[in-house]
Amino acid sequence: MSLTDLASVLWRSRELLEMLLFKLEEEQLLLAANRSRWLSHATREVEVVLDQIRQTEVIRAAYAQEVAAELGLSPEASLGELADAAPDPWSDLLHQHRKAFLLLTSEIRALADVNRELLTAGQRAARETMLVFAETVETYGPQGQTVTGGARRPTLVDEAI
Repeated sequence: MSLTDLASVLWRSRELLEMLLFKLEEEQLLLAANRSRWLSHATREVEVVLDQIRQTEVIRAAYAQEVAAELGLSPEASLGELADAAPDPWSDLLHQHRKAFLLLTSEIRALADVNRELLTAGQRAARETMLVFAETVETYGPQGQTVTGGARRPTLVDEAI
């Protein structure tokens, strides 16, 4: 029965989304601790999980189309529509999956946004540090573009930091 297959692939999708959330949290901890040495490994692990999610999504879409056809719905029916049309206990299970997906994607989106901000702040700090040692000044021009100015004034660097 394709409802069984669909439920199985939905469980797999949930597991992968939870793994993605975990990997993003690992990445965030590395970013917050300024542990850039392992950042490329963490990013690679996120990419591996994303690839697995893409593969699982193709299978889920095929099963969802089968179930939609069995239930007399459009092949593009959403998970909510499938859950509404499915008989019990499948209806409850599909609604639970939908609710879990909404929660997980919300958490993933929020965590990814924070990671992006941390990466941007780290990049900005590294760039400003490099400019100090390059003895140039970077400012903004009249149209908002970045402009490299003349020579910097002498600065003191606290070597204890």
